[in-house]
Amino acid sequence: MELELSRRRLLGAAGAAFALAGCAPALRARTAARGPLAPDRELMVPVEGGRVYVRINGDLAGPRPPVMMIHGGPGSGHSGFLNALPLADERAVILYDQLDAGRSDAPNDPANWRVPRFVDEVDAIRRALNLSRLHVLGGSWGGTIALEYAARRPAGLASTILQSPLISTRSWIADAAALVRQMPPDTQAVIAACERPTPPPAAACEAATNDFYARFLRRVPTRPENTAYRNALPIPFNTRIYEAMWGRTEFVSTGTLRDYDGEPLLARLDGPRTLFVTGQHDEARPATVHDFAVRTPGAAFAVIEDAAHGIFNDNPDAFIALLRRWFAKHDAA
Repeated sequence: MELELSRRRLLGAAGAAFALAGCAPALRARTAARGPLAPDRELMVPVEGGRVYVRINGDLAGPRPPVMMIHGGPGSGHSGFLNALPLADERAVILYDQLDAGRSDAPNDPANWRVPRFVDEVDAIRRALNLSRLHVLGGSWGGTIALEYAARRPAGLASTILQSPLISTRSWIADAAALVRQMPPDTQAVIAACERPTPPPAAACEAATNDFYARFLRRVPTRPENTAYRNALPIPFNTRIYEAMWGRTEFVSTGTLRDYDGEPLLARLDGPRTLFVTGQHDEARPATVHDFAVRTPGAAFAVIEDAAHGIFNDNPDAFIALLRRWFAKHDAA
């Protein structure tokens, strides 16, 4: 899931760094990873329910398969991946907004808010760009879409990266509960009270929730240029779809995803071409994500140090360094 730090009013055990299947261990690089924010190409792609906005940096005709990145939310946009654009020096980077988010069409029709329809957007973009081979990276709720897509075993999928993914709602809620228990007792009490029918004042709920987000969502301020880019999007964040599919906060799911369970799909993945990544302080806890990797035979797992859920925000250079090595290993068919 992907939240803004002040959104309530709008709406590990691993602990250590380790790697499986030859993947790099926790990383520490923290130099600038800016890259241009402007796309090299933009287009609108027809999908069921409307059109989605797609932007490309880099050469789609280059020798290396492109990477398509699937954003979180539901209801966020592609701006969370802006710090990944330096990857475009070696391969095309494809970012897009899901329907009802960012620069995409916004029919705001709940009939469109179905997991399979969001997964079908990936194939629609592949067809529009004539992509015979690509890597897919999904973050948070985008990890759900990437999981579902990879489980279809589509032709030409070079690899799948599941970054801090929502694999099942029960595991997500369990992680949130475990992290809340690490917070001061008075904050725990406020968070619990805020989920009741008669909550405390909104300011108290927002302060407690923001404390959680500051620990486990983003630990580093977003770059001003990225914030300005995001704020210029027609729909920086769609609260309606988030609340309909998930709920008001990270702590309780009341929407259509409340019973989502993608754990059986782990066995369908091409394990040796699947990488699970989480942040050291991620709300998708390292222990939980590691367990998903273990249940995907041959999959790799890595922890990015000094990062919470927003890995590209908190430590983009370490993540980019990991991805460069991973892509190089799996570019070939």
